[in-house]
Amino acid sequence: MLGPFGGLSSIELTAAVSDAGGLGSYGLYGYSADRISDTIAALRSATARPFAVNAWLPTGDEVTPPEVDLAPAIEAIAPLYTELGLPRPIPPTEFLPDVDAQLTAIMDAAPAVLSVVYGVPAERIVAAAHSRGIRIIGTATTVAEAVALAEGGVDAVVASGAEAAGHRVSFLRAAEDSLVGTFALVPQVVDAVDVPVIAAGGIADRRGVAAAFALGASGVQVGTAFLRTRQSAATEPHRRAIAAAGDIDTVLTRAMSGRLARGIPNRAMRTIETAGVIAPFPAQNWLTGGFRAEAGRRGDGDLVSLWAGQASALATWEDATEVFAELAAGLPG
Repeated sequence: MLGPFGGLSSIELTAAVSDAGGLGSYGLYGYSADRISDTIAALRSATARPFAVNAWLPTGDEVTPPEVDLAPAIEAIAPLYTELGLPRPIPPTEFLPDVDAQLTAIMDAAPAVLSVVYGVPAERIVAAAHSRGIRIIGTATTVAEAVALAEGGVDAVVASGAEAAGHRVSFLRAAEDSLVGTFALVPQVVDAVDVPVIAAGGIADRRGVAAAFALGASGVQVGTAFLRTRQSAATEPHRRAIAAAGDIDTVLTRAMSGRLARGIPNRAMRTIETAGVIAPFPAQNWLTGGFRAEAGRRGDGDLVSLWAGQASALATWEDATEVFAELAAGLPG
């Protein structure tokens, strides 16, 4: 299963993984209902195979523009806007689109799979999905989260180890208190739930796949190895950063989005952390989004989010079909 990259997904990569025999996945973070409908239609045009789309569930701690004073955080990141010749950001009326509208659009489009992060989908969502033939995959960072997801009716659970790239999608305890490694997490989740378990975190080649299945997993989810490929929406500087990263070259930070995430340090991250002012999610993600978008267009790897996992050094392939073939070589039997 392809890891769902919020902001870095591409139609081409999702289709390539599905066409190769895996489950392509596309992250819909921040998408409007109309954009979701258009994206799923584009995915259907690109591949005849099943694919998954991913949605972020609300945790209840998200802030809205009237609830947060953005002035200190804006001051902290102002030098990065100035460097790119951008005006200081003006707070919007909303930071995120309506989640119910997003989920309704997904249900109407009926992809094969809906994966969710940051919580257990409501009973009505599970029922609506199943009535449309949509399978639901939840994401857990602890055994307790996996049990909650299984009891909530999901069809499979991704056990996401602390090695994984991107956001730590914990929802029962703070992310900092839920940093369980893949090797420890997967077998305990397998023992605790009666639905298939998909191992994630630190898996980039056939050895990781073989290890995951030996631990009892029924599948694997792979992010960084695919993120480096030409089919992803990552910038060239991002791909080069992954290629150059070693085992200790990623960190956990809240600087870029307000939520804990694993990536490769760069000047944007260091500037924000040195200033010591980070707005809560999703305000911080919106604040950094303005300069990240422009930096991405300019190919500036110092001012974008360089999400990557601890197995980045194992991500050595530049084409998604090559990555898939390497991973498939580790399947049992």
